[in-house]
Amino acid sequence: MECLDLNKLPVGCVSVILSLTSPPDACKSSLVSTTFQSAAESDLVWERFLPSDYREIVSKASNTFKFSSKKELYLLLCNPVLVADGKTSFKLERSTGRKSYILSARELSISCSNDQMFWVWKSIPESRFSEVAELRTISRLEIHGKIRTKILSPNTTYGAYLLLKLADRAYGLDILPSETSVEIGNQAFVNTAYLRSQDSKKQQMENLFYSNRKHMLKSRVIEGDDRVLSKREDGWMEIELGEFFNGEDDEEVKMSLMEVKGQQLKGGLIIEGIEVRPKT
Repeated sequence: MECLDLNKLPVGCVSVILSLTSPPDACKSSLVSTTFQSAAESDLVWERFLPSDYREIVSKASNTFKFSSKKELYLLLCNPVLVADGKTSFKLERSTGRKSYILSARELSISCSNDQMFWVWKSIPESRFSEVAELRTISRLEIHGKIRTKILSPNTTYGAYLLLKLADRAYGLDILPSETSVEIGNQAFVNTAYLRSQDSKKQQMENLFYSNRKHMLKSRVIEGDDRVLSKREDGWMEIELGEFFNGEDDEEVKMSLMEVKGQQLKGGLIIEGIEVRPKT
């Protein structure tokens, strides 16, 4: 039986084959031969890897894109790109081409955020956005965000994460667990979270001196797995609000973090936004 020599196939045919694989596979295949190298660089392949609405994304970008091929454009979009008048950040997952977004604090609904007695809007060098929201003091904390599934990658499980920092003067944020939720369609996934780090020394002291009061306060909220903050590579911290599966339908996803039942004064929370990204 005679074996098929793929190197004898026209470059166009090889391009079609590679377009059915993945970006990493296409890059690896370029090492096979000059035919595969030409095919792996073709616009036909990388057009398939780009999201179907990439032209709209590029047109809404805050900066002007200069690229000579669809592969170059793909790689550019694998780095954060500001869109929607700089209030949203977009990025492609390099290995899969799946989309993720970060909604800035200005794109969120934050209780009393327009009252300078409670919140202050400021610019900080470590933020990707022009403004972040810093909590001065408040007793009722509510943060809500929403996104349409049509702008996300279909048939993908997504996680929603609140991006934040804690100022040196932060207080009262981890006495009472907050309620987190993600709603899509008629489904709602609710949990609890603490605005503190996993290995916080402050947590140990509170467990020692305030265990009775914390137990009383926690009894007022739902039971959950008590998620805590985790550090990110970009210097911010995040806490997971929940996850959802994005199918083929266009639906609205509502994401929130609320700490409303304890009436505990709190301050020093810095909000950058909510990230919606594919889960591994």
